[in-house]
Amino acid sequence: MLKVSIERFSYEENEILKNVSFSLQKGEHLAVLGESGCGKTTLLHLVYGLLHLENGSIFWGKKQLLGPHFNLIPGEPFMKLVAQEYNVMPFITVAENIATHLSRRNMEADKKRVHELLEVVEMEAFSEIMVKTLSGGQKQRVALAKALAKEPEVLLLDEPFSNIDTFRKNALRRKLFNYLKEKRIACITATHDAEEALAFADKILMLKDGTVELYDRPKAVFGNLKTPYQAGFFGEVSVLPKGVFSSEEIVVLPHQLGVSVTETPLRVTIKHSFFKGGFYLIEAFMNNGDTVFFHYKEAIEKGSKYYVKLVDR
Repeated sequence: MLKVSIERFSYEENEILKNVSFSLQKGEHLAVLGESGCGKTTLLHLVYGLLHLENGSIFWGKKQLLGPHFNLIPGEPFMKLVAQEYNVMPFITVAENIATHLSRRNMEADKKRVHELLEVVEMEAFSEIMVKTLSGGQKQRVALAKALAKEPEVLLLDEPFSNIDTFRKNALRRKLFNYLKEKRIACITATHDAEEALAFADKILMLKDGTVELYDRPKAVFGNLKTPYQAGFFGEVSVLPKGVFSSEEIVVLPHQLGVSVTETPLRVTIKHSFFKGGFYLIEAFMNNGDTVFFHYKEAIEKGSKYYVKLVDR
């Protein structure tokens, strides 16, 4: 349904995106993963039509999306963008905000629709509360519901859970992304949260300095992490030098290493044990002074020496 091909996009002389291509089918969820400044927000603005794409093309089915140079009002009518600056009206209620995009021809149907979306974003108790009195995370949830009011075909989300408390964020993500699947709404989420991308996306597009690092299904991306940048989104990174377990340098995450009861090529000195609930994250250093991280069932005494093995690679 959506096909994006960006050869190059720049702000004056500053190149932001280069050679970025992907497609998105109805109901699919693409997570755009990358550090701040890598081009995630710019990509969403290009797709939505807030920025003009000179070098490249964006198609919705057979229709080319031409952007602000060709549209009087920027933004495609079948898309909604939830930006980091919440598009909410502070001096009306939560329910009134959500209803602003509805036709108002059938008040009973509108009321039912508003209640449905309040449930999706878990804001039922705040229906008649003035938006100006809400927290940043609550305003973010109102903006999400407002964007869904007319049921867009494509939803673009820019760090949509950045201000929402962790205990509420987990449930909200499940409800929102399940709702989008049920309604077959295509979704692109710009995020730096790798856990979210792995759990909820159909595909991950990882950006670095405006170019594609990885583009595949979450399991394939997670199983093909080759550099510290790529692996760094998913946990603490250890770089094992050539000759330790391979003739090449190896990049590993903590779950891929473990304590060995027999001698191995890697002997480490324990520096710190961090309690993580069901396990400890052990920080140690190798003979060359570089840091290595691995998981263990209990804390290990600082200064003690252990052999470490590859356990999952």
